[in-house]
Parts: sequence; structure tokens; C-alpha cells
Amino acid sequence: MSLNQMEIDYLAGQLLGRLATVQPDGTLQNSPVGFRYNPATGTIDVTGYRMAASRKFRNVAANGRVAFVVDDLASTDPWRVRCLEIRGVAEALDPALSPAAGVASPTIRIHPRRVISFGLDTTDVDPHRLVTHKRTIPG
Repeated sequence: MSLNQMEIDYLAGQLLGRLATVQPDGTLQNSPVGFRYNPATGTIDVTGYRMAASRKFRNVAANGRVAFVVDDLASTDPWRVRCLEIRGVAEALDPALSPAAGVASPTIRIHPRRVISFGLDTTDVDPHRLVTHKRTIPG
């Protein structure tokens, strides 16, 4: 399993993430996206309106390098940030081009390789004492 249950639960409570991809000229593009955790594949699946025509979809098809972030403020007093960053490789899946892709619509499928989380596990600790959790996923 690429994500632990705490991370999966956090993602289930969020509606919006940000997906960073690398453009052909090497510059970065960062886009707000809807997403869902796919338990069958252990991936984050990103879909959306006209996905196959989007720059982010073409960027993923060209090089597959991505970073995905979901964060929020659990509290503003005290200031308490929660964050999950997933770095990895992604596939641009299009059922129109490859019916065997196993998706109903064009999808960016993110395979986590590095997971960084902050503030997901502790709500009763002073925010300045929170610890960042990092791990690499073999793949």
C-alpha cells in the first residue's frame, strides 16, 4: 500500500488538490484539480473537464514527473496547517486511445514515490512542535 490509512482518510475529506507538472521547456505548471484515491491501484486519480486536451495531461504524457499537494487549515487559532505532498510518476490514460487503460475517462494516474505529511496525526500538540513525516515508496 502506498498511502497509510491516516493519509487516505485525510484525502477522503478534501475536495481540491494542486498538481505540478513539468512542461516541455522545463518550466513548471501548477493546477488546481479534483482527485480521488484509488484503493485498487494505490494511486491518486485526477480527472476533469476536457482532461485529454489539457496542458497538464500533455505534460504527464511527455515526461510523467509530478508533485501533488493537498493542504488545509484545521484551525486559525492556533494556526494549524495540515498537508500531504505526494511526489511521483504519473500516467496519462485515455480510453479513446487505449481502451485497455481501465479508466472511463481521460485520467492522470499518480503513482506515489515520496510521501510527506504534516499535521495529519496530532491535534493536541502545539503547532510548533509538530513533526514532518517523510517516506520513500519503492517502485
